[in-house]
Amino acid sequence: MVSVAQARPQSRWRNLFEERRFLAAALIGPAVIFILALVGGPLVLSIYLSLTNATGGALSGHYVGLHNFIDAWADPNFRRALRNTLLFTIVSQAIVLVCAGLIAHALTRPVRGRWILRFLILLPWAAPVPLSTIGWLWIYDSLFSVVNWTLVHDLMPGHHAFYLYKVVNWLPLPIGDIQPFNPPQWLGNSTLALAAVITVHAWRLIPFAVVIFLAGLASIPSEVEDAAKLDGAQGFKKFWHITLPLQLPIATVALLFGIVFTATDLTVVYILTGGGPFNSTQMLTTWAYTTGIRSGSLGEGAAISLYLLPLLVVVAVLMLRFARRVEVS
Repeated sequence: MVSVAQARPQSRWRNLFEERRFLAAALIGPAVIFILALVGGPLVLSIYLSLTNATGGALSGHYVGLHNFIDAWADPNFRRALRNTLLFTIVSQAIVLVCAGLIAHALTRPVRGRWILRFLILLPWAAPVPLSTIGWLWIYDSLFSVVNWTLVHDLMPGHHAFYLYKVVNWLPLPIGDIQPFNPPQWLGNSTLALAAVITVHAWRLIPFAVVIFLAGLASIPSEVEDAAKLDGAQGFKKFWHITLPLQLPIATVALLFGIVFTATDLTVVYILTGGGPFNSTQMLTTWAYTTGIRSGSLGEGAAISLYLLPLLVVVAVLMLRFARRVEVS
């Protein structure tokens, strides 16, 4: 009787741990606490600072209301940074989705050495961001650029591009005489610098999207593939009616993560251009850093960074609703 009475409390606690509601809360609790401490704390602090005139060296100031937000919006550099952020995010994610989709479908084919290709494709994502970006900084260097070296040497006598260059000069075309090739200053021209930043960031995110697409392709049941073959669905028809609808939910998740990573990225732009030339490649993140940390205006810098919050919240809600709507049961 005594042993039975002692066993009852233990079984009661054991049943409590096995209940789904208690077990779920116990497992997800540490992650929630970690996220609240890591994200919630700085977010609350940035909201507080954006409503004050806090400066560098102090985390407090006098309440100024929405004055920092109004001043930031009136600044043409801020509006340029906002426009660059939208362009940077949209163009880079379009490149990432197209390239990742093509690469993922190619990697599903039974090719010898496929694991080596997957390893090489993952390297840009696995490499430290500052290290890989510094490598691209040398590639785009004004004096030691390997791209410019290749272009210059391809336009020397003895190369096919040189003879094409001479033919174009010789033909009576309305474009006029082509001047000797002058290597572009990739990071010294505002348009080329923005294109360089977009290219490097897309190069970094493509492996992450490829992994997500591969997981989505692996989750498609083999019965669906067999049924498509029996119905005569091949090539583009199979992709449009079978693969794409089944891939849309996971592609939406990949796009959501990509948008968040891109809109909040600071490292690539800061290392490659620093926002230059002449603030032409400033993003909201770099302009917030420049204003809040370098210039010492913590309040205005926090206000600039918080302009991203409502945009990302709206995008996240819309994309998650879209993912749920297109989800195939």
